[in-house]
Amino acid sequence: MTKSKKLLVGGSALVVLFSLAGIAVANQRDRGVEIRTEVAARRDVVSQVTASGYVQPMRKVDISADISGRVTDLLVEEGQWVEQGDLLLRIDPTSYEANVRRAAATVAQARADAAQARANKLRAQGEYDRAERMSRAENLISAAELELAQTELLVAEAQLESVEYGVAQAEAGLSEAQEQLRKTTISAPMSGHVTRLNIEVGETAIVGTMNNPGSLLLTIADLSTMETRVRVGETDIPDISLGDRAEVRIDAYPNKIFTGEVTQIANSAVTAPTSESGAPGQQAQAIDFEVIVTLSTPPSDLRPDLTATAEIVTDTRVHALTVPIIAVTVRDERGRRFDGDSQSSASGPQDETDEVEGVFLLRNGEPVWAPVQVGIVGDWYFELVAGVEEGDTVISGPYAAVRDLEPDATIRVTGSSEGTEAPGR
Repeated sequence: MTKSKKLLVGGSALVVLFSLAGIAVANQRDRGVEIRTEVAARRDVVSQVTASGYVQPMRKVDISADISGRVTDLLVEEGQWVEQGDLLLRIDPTSYEANVRRAAATVAQARADAAQARANKLRAQGEYDRAERMSRAENLISAAELELAQTELLVAEAQLESVEYGVAQAEAGLSEAQEQLRKTTISAPMSGHVTRLNIEVGETAIVGTMNNPGSLLLTIADLSTMETRVRVGETDIPDISLGDRAEVRIDAYPNKIFTGEVTQIANSAVTAPTSESGAPGQQAQAIDFEVIVTLSTPPSDLRPDLTATAEIVTDTRVHALTVPIIAVTVRDERGRRFDGDSQSSASGPQDETDEVEGVFLLRNGEPVWAPVQVGIVGDWYFELVAGVEEGDTVISGPYAAVRDLEPDATIRVTGSSEGTEAPGR
């Protein structure tokens, strides 16, 4: 075979291949968009909010030192049960005992000064009374001498008042020193378990300041009542109410589900929004609120700070008419997709078209747009309030097909879906 004949045969083969490929594509297009269907049916729908957080006891006390000093005695261990009033630890009291003795001596000296001042006042009072009698009866002293006696009495009274204030000040100093000495022994403010112990004998307890937090010595918690603190986004907070039941899953207990109820909803965000968060070019700050779910029957070995996920039931519908979440889409009132190019013309932008939620029904082999009114949303299904009747066949997937479907599209049913595709809108 000559070279020219080989080229001719090869070219003919390529033409045949391209023709077959074109025919196959055309046949595929003629067959229509592949869809799945599902019948609108009644089922129970549970709307819930899922949030993550951690387990904490309802009552706990973080104990820090009110004075600085070296720990000389530690009488508890982590995990130990303590009763209210039990002695936990001692801080070296040497310097504080010295302060008490110094303050007591200051009080004694102030009281002695007060006694002397009272004696001086009595003497000045007697001299003034004698001078006054002599001046009135026999006129034996001059007016100047009487005035001098009166002045000495006033001075003695002022000195007595001054030293009495000094006594009060010294007594206050003694009380303060005694209080500082009392703080060298730390007792349990409540009954519970020692869940955290951050100090050892010989270490120094540090008092916190405004810019430097003090050392946390230990934590006592009542583990009989536990709660889960979760963060809920701002869009879900309006749906949650006090008393809503919840199911809590704790990572440390993978095969157990704990029940509880919402007992507290924060009134302010966990992290307050800042003015800079709304600046152009910056990502908006996520706003979360803390919600507390109190566990009904926590196990005795449940520990604080475990990671948990709460599913809070916000609403329930029994025997409600439903369609898959994936079946609900947004169109204009005619069921047409929104196209940015179709919303404007050479004369300028036209009036905006309202978005309508709806589904595509399968009738006589064709998609028919049906606006709907949805109620609550479950994990896989929407509750339908209006727009679809029980038994109607709804186009329920795949997601890409529902998203791009048009009322006049050619479709091909490939099967029936029963919530096998992840929900999405």
